[in-house]
Amino acid sequence: MPPVSPTPQTLTRTGPDAVVTGRVLLVADSGTDPAARSRLIEELTAHGADTVDVVAPGSLPPAAAGLLTVRLGPASRPDIARALADTEVPDHAEGYALRVLGGAPHAAITLGGTDAAGQFYAVQTLRQLFVPAADGWKVAGAAVTDFPSMPLRGTIEGFYGQPWTHAERLDQMDFYGDVKANTYIYAPKDDPYHRGKWREPYPADKLAELGELVNRATANHVRFTFAVSPGGSICYSDPAHRKDLKAKLQALYDLGARAFSIPLDDISYTRWNCAGDEAAFGAPGRTAAAKAQVDLLNDVQRTFITTHEGARPLQMVPTEYGDLTDTSYKQTMRATLDPAVVVMWTGTDVVPPKITNQEAEAVSRLFGRKVFVWDNYPVNDFGNTSGRLLLAPYDKREAGLSGHLSGIVANPMNQPYASKVAVFGAADFAWNDRAYSAATSWPRAMAHLAGGDRAATEALLVLGDLEHLAPTFGATPWQPQAPELARHIASFWQTWDEGNRQQALEALHPRAHAVEQAPATIRGGAVEEGFTVDAAPWLDATELWGRAMVTMLDALAARQAGDKAGSERLLGESEELQRQARAVRVDPPRNSWGSVQPKVGDGVLDAFLVQAGVRLQLWDVAGGGENLAVKGTATASGVEQDLDRLAPRHVNDGLMGTRWASGYADDEWVQIRLATPARVAAVTLAWENACAKQYTVQTSNDGTHWTTVSTQRPDSCGNDVIRLTADEAVRYVRMQGVQRRTTWGYSIYEMGVYGAPVV
Repeated sequence: MPPVSPTPQTLTRTGPDAVVTGRVLLVADSGTDPAARSRLIEELTAHGADTVDVVAPGSLPPAAAGLLTVRLGPASRPDIARALADTEVPDHAEGYALRVLGGAPHAAITLGGTDAAGQFYAVQTLRQLFVPAADGWKVAGAAVTDFPSMPLRGTIEGFYGQPWTHAERLDQMDFYGDVKANTYIYAPKDDPYHRGKWREPYPADKLAELGELVNRATANHVRFTFAVSPGGSICYSDPAHRKDLKAKLQALYDLGARAFSIPLDDISYTRWNCAGDEAAFGAPGRTAAAKAQVDLLNDVQRTFITTHEGARPLQMVPTEYGDLTDTSYKQTMRATLDPAVVVMWTGTDVVPPKITNQEAEAVSRLFGRKVFVWDNYPVNDFGNTSGRLLLAPYDKREAGLSGHLSGIVANPMNQPYASKVAVFGAADFAWNDRAYSAATSWPRAMAHLAGGDRAATEALLVLGDLEHLAPTFGATPWQPQAPELARHIASFWQTWDEGNRQQALEALHPRAHAVEQAPATIRGGAVEEGFTVDAAPWLDATELWGRAMVTMLDALAARQAGDKAGSERLLGESEELQRQARAVRVDPPRNSWGSVQPKVGDGVLDAFLVQAGVRLQLWDVAGGGENLAVKGTATASGVEQDLDRLAPRHVNDGLMGTRWASGYADDEWVQIRLATPARVAAVTLAWENACAKQYTVQTSNDGTHWTTVSTQRPDSCGNDVIRLTADEAVRYVRMQGVQRRTTWGYSIYEMGVYGAPVV
């Protein structure tokens, strides 16, 4: 069977495939969803049908024998019910049954939905069942019974930084239809009329764009959910403010929007915006804030939502949106908020490393209802995401969450096309969480972006591995960087250190070439153009890092073959390519982190290049190949603003994605206490942009009395390799700052100490 995403609840073989004939009969009536009908005709035409004749039920022409007949409409329509035979029709909203019966002379395809959306989703499944045949196309003989596990599935455009363009949003609506996502929440933080100017009506041109977006969403069975975030300035007790809020909602209702949200996140509840609120709700604080918010939300639900035909229950984001602590704020919400109002929650943190059934059940008790998860992945608008595309699969959300949640929406990146990788997975999970597999869904997401092209899909998977790190707000990411490349590199060093150096080189070379060639393949025409635009700086950098890796392997091979001069030349070329890669910038930037270096496989690829470079430079030094720092303990003179994410332990954690940063003085230092005394052959320093203009390397046996063994005045910030004589065993190694290059302190990704322990 061809792969189908999202994974259906049941998908089974029924027999022979149905051949797509030149002429196809489509049986439809007034109960057939127009969007489903249009998409079905489009897919049939794209897969071998020259003409699609639409006929009413009971009106098949005498010449129907030998033609493929397709029925589309409500599952309860008599001809569809008969044709579905024993294929079960689900008793769920947005559900459908699909049956493909092959074989001449009566090949037939039947698609029956429990509602209009179900018909549309049946077509979305059918389009994935087309398979090439010797002289055209076939449809895999299959029976499908399917429905969504979660009622709400999709995205919330809720990030900070440059919002998506109108054209990008229209494209997203089509994409959501493809992946059976039914929700898009319009809540861009940097849209002034969403937050700061929430009382003001949208200008006419912007309102026209929103109207077009509502229509495109509706055509794809996506609920355009209009959000207004008034918490920064609203006077809850002022009738004029409430009138303005409802007028804002009314303007979008008039355009066709039927779903609305009032986010009250990222605001203070320890102060009021007007004196009247203190008189109405009491002194500012948790309880008073909850009272005021509930009063507003209940008013909107009861006087706006329930009085507007077709309007769906009001959604809201609480001020306490990312924890499991029972507070007076949550207690007030639980006791007094209208039961119809849908409450959103981000997990146990703003960016949670996981979401479990136990956590979901606990938060449901806290708010007195199933919550709607605002999942802050793959959003990249916070500090730890600087320079990153987040292309790892949607993961670490527990199967069974559909029993505890009303839905999940992913908060995407500022880069809309690159966001499709994670959104594809989130939609897959929300549709059928119990059957979801990140390992299965991720390649399918890449194949979707690549239009099914195998080489482009493989190239996207290589890039996705290099952009795999998923940060939290803390120091520990919830998904690792470049796990596949890291596996190859670990195997390389193990094989190399066992003495099988040629074998190690032959095993790693294909992966290095794959990294080097992936950008050109991705830009070759098969992948969505929007993705190549979103990822352009990362593709530029990846090509350079890949070339640097290939060249470094060639340098190792040359040295192994006894060509020292050739090896040194290749090492220099690799270092120049690394310099060029570090010089690439995200420009113009879409994110609030500005024009920065795009991170590619950081902590893995660059760490390998440093390690390999050290091995080459210490080729003839006995015991020079082991990095003793990773088993040591790091301390420092100070830490920038006492931030834990910049603490000394990050300078020897083996991760190039973390760093130590000092205070703002020239004489700051960082040191490693080795696990055992050792003869040190070299020290490496991987500097961030805040590097030293001058520094010394010092050693000590007791951490008190120090000997300066090298003074360095590097020309630029990069990777410094300082060779030492290794005459005596030492216990401590220190980088002692002398003069900073910037007004900031010193910032080092990794400090390596290479040598041989003294037994």
